[in-house]
Amino acid sequence: MSELYIGLMSGTSLDGIDAGLVQFDRDQITLLNFEYTPFSTAIRNDIQDISQAGAAIHLEKYGAIDTQLGLLFAQACNSLLQKSNIPASSVTAIGSHGQTIYHAPEKPSAFSLQIGDPNIIAEETEITTIADFRRRDIAAGGQGAPLVPAFHQAVFGQLFDLSKQNITIVNIGGIANITYLSANKAIGFDTGTGNTLMDFWIQKNLDKTYDKDGVWAKTGKVNPELIKALKQDPYFKLNIPKSTGKEYFSSTWLNNKLSQFPDCTANDIQASLCQLTADTITDAIKQHAPLTDHTLICGGGMHNCHLIDLISSNMNHPVSSTAEFGINPDHVEAMAFAWLARQTMNNLSGNLTKVTGAKHPVILGGIYPGRNGLN
Repeated sequence: MSELYIGLMSGTSLDGIDAGLVQFDRDQITLLNFEYTPFSTAIRNDIQDISQAGAAIHLEKYGAIDTQLGLLFAQACNSLLQKSNIPASSVTAIGSHGQTIYHAPEKPSAFSLQIGDPNIIAEETEITTIADFRRRDIAAGGQGAPLVPAFHQAVFGQLFDLSKQNITIVNIGGIANITYLSANKAIGFDTGTGNTLMDFWIQKNLDKTYDKDGVWAKTGKVNPELIKALKQDPYFKLNIPKSTGKEYFSSTWLNNKLSQFPDCTANDIQASLCQLTADTITDAIKQHAPLTDHTLICGGGMHNCHLIDLISSNMNHPVSSTAEFGINPDHVEAMAFAWLARQTMNNLSGNLTKVTGAKHPVILGGIYPGRNGLN
């Protein structure tokens, strides 16, 4: 018997909300429909304000944004259902990632905080909502991230014969992460910055939210000394498991590094930041997944043609979009949180301990019942 779930994703790029309507029929996973809701400039700025490392946050503003995001997530779900001509009663549950405003798994008091009130999502959609996926893994000694490798294993493990070839899935959002899958091994971790520093730099200099197709980066010349200084950051040398966020690879982090290079032009810096993302992804694959036969790329970074060219030129095996294997690169994470919601509703764990470092598998997330309870 098939089941319907909705997955909601709002990532560190702060571009908007991805909502995917996903059908599960035993082991078959099918995306039936998708809805993208861009963030307004106002809500994007508000999220950035409360996500700054070391920023003082007024609880009134925090609570207001939590509520606003809850309403936006609910509206995205209701719009998706209306477009799909599917009643809310047909959907078993919603899996909401929420909006990460701080991820600090390495602190003595480790935590990861996502907002977008799930009570509001459950109330406005009348559908059981599962949220706050990361903190149970952290409570079990893990990083709370990345969580998508378990989904990657479930989906791409069916698309590829892992007894014959090993694959690496690269997700490039604000932060980049990889999943390596072979017949007897699955690992995953955050490689470091994805789009976040490039987005910050072009917004600061050209007042654009992102570098479309990497066009601006292509006008610059990579500064080898700058690249060397950026890659000396301790994060890149950490053993796995590891995860990170925008609060680490922040505008402050970048400005501190750039202070050593006052004569570097703005477009040369953008070119170097694009090279940094490509290098740290490919370095991670070469170090931790050297037997990769094929790399698949998903996430917003897939649309940066220049970045993908840089990654491909650093690899000695095929590099493809997940679209070539039937999964739109923009849809993967929303599908993943629908899958994670289904895991929770079926009393199944959602974390891979070798990925997050948790002491044992755990059922993830808090459950917020819909109008008809958990039936």
